[in-house]
Amino acid sequence: MFEILHESVAQKEKFRVAANKLLNQCFLLKKKEDTRKEYIFVRENKELFITYFDLLGYSIKINEDQGVIALVGMFDTGRLQLTKNDSILLLILRLLYVEKRKEISSSYEDVIVLIEEVREKYELLKLKVKPKMDKGMEQRMVSLFRRYNIIKNLDSDVNQADTRIVIYPSIMMAVTVDNINEYYEMTEKKLREYAGDKSLEEEI
Repeated sequence: MFEILHESVAQKEKFRVAANKLLNQCFLLKKKEDTRKEYIFVRENKELFITYFDLLGYSIKINEDQGVIALVGMFDTGRLQLTKNDSILLLILRLLYVEKRKEISSSYEDVIVLIEEVREKYELLKLKVKPKMDKGMEQRMVSLFRRYNIIKNLDSDVNQADTRIVIYPSIMMAVTVDNINEYYEMTEKKLREYAGDKSLEEEI
């Protein structure tokens, strides 16, 4: 199984780089320039990576249709703890991705949204504590989710209304179909704590 690592120093280095990117960034994307080589290497040697990460308590999920490889903790370890606002914004990004993807004819075309569109979705929630996104929230959202290969900003000033954000298909694995209902319920419960009895389904 691990014979490939004895073939050359170059193979060991490819494995090291790919494994560390998975551990640090969670997702590898086929269409993202700085993870494409690692995506291909993991896909071509998936049994090696599956075995290796299984020993560490992780599983490898490969979605070739979307061109995404994800690293998933099996024992509630290595999970990112999101704040309430982070969770809400992640769900908003997923909703926007689904909406925009329906409008795009080609599956190879990037899903691009504007910061203003994220703001509008957020304001629909009418949260009492923070009814509008501020600059700090917008900067944190971009910095946090860019780090994990979920989004990328195409413009440097992320606080401008027309700032463009690419939402990667990894968003569909970050909030999966299997747990989306649970995620909705969790977010709805948190929203009620701030916004009274209005449900998420009614607001969005």
